[in-house]
Amino acid sequence: MKALHVVTFLLLVIGGLNWGLVGASAFVGGGNWNVVNLVLGSWPQVEWLVYVLVGLSAIWIAIGHKKDCRTFM
Repeated sequence: MKALHVVTFLLLVIGGLNWGLVGASAFVGGGNWNVVNLVLGSWPQVEWLVYVLVGLSAIWIAIGHKKDCRTFM
């Protein structure tokens, strides 16, 4: 379960940073700062899968974070 926690946490960080860059790009003149789209834009199904995994990771962390942190610290 620790590996799943680490993977979900990393996906959540990637998603958060990506959305932060998308939001920041609006303040500095626009442009496409969506890193997931820039990296995987030529593979829309893979890009979609990354977004779904980030969303599922957020749900997983929100539900089990308190228990997982007690277990691993």
